[in-house]
Amino acid sequence: MPGPFCSKRGARSCLPLSSAGGFPGRALETGAMQRASRLKRELHLLTTEPPPGITCWQNGSRIDELKAQILGSANTPYEKGIFDLEVVVPERYPFEPPKMRFLTPIYHPNIDSAGRICLDVLRLPPKGVWRPSLNIATLLTSIQMLMNEPNPDDPLMADISSEYKYNKQEFLRNARQWTEKYASQTTVALETAGKENDQREANQPKDSNISQKRKGSNISESSKKVCSGT
Repeated sequence: MPGPFCSKRGARSCLPLSSAGGFPGRALETGAMQRASRLKRELHLLTTEPPPGITCWQNGSRIDELKAQILGSANTPYEKGIFDLEVVVPERYPFEPPKMRFLTPIYHPNIDSAGRICLDVLRLPPKGVWRPSLNIATLLTSIQMLMNEPNPDDPLMADISSEYKYNKQEFLRNARQWTEKYASQTTVALETAGKENDQREANQPKDSNISQKRKGSNISESSKKVCSGT
């Protein structure tokens, strides 16, 4: 009778792939170890050599749940703002990109009211350009660049995109107002940003047009384009 590594023709089923200690289990274990090792290296570099204006750290005991902050760049409507982000690393990382979203409200055509981000490096091909050679620092830097240079032709927020293209001064005014209200560097603003956002959505002040522009109900399906799946 052939052994576990059958040499007879047609005997590939003899390989003990599903048994305890078989190859799939070892492969999964090795993959998890490689992923954890890579994440540790990336977090170490983000701590010791962070990109300008960007910080990222482990959230609690789970290495695949991270928090990040992006400092608004000078000469943009987000200047002096501190923007918090959530970073969730999937099991298949780096073969799948991390999921990132803003926790701090931001007035931007490519970032919706749930904090989701329309950016090609956050998606797999063919719709996106993510590849395993990229990393978390690269993604955060790309998001920072998107904050500096919005892409109104591939929006998540149709009204804000239209405002950006056809009434730039109004966009800048609204974006600065949101930055001051939700991303201020003062301790009070950081602690109450979430509560204020909830109150804003619930109360919908009549004299505020900004909240209406941020509501997902105002986003047409056609305006979401590729980013409708993010």
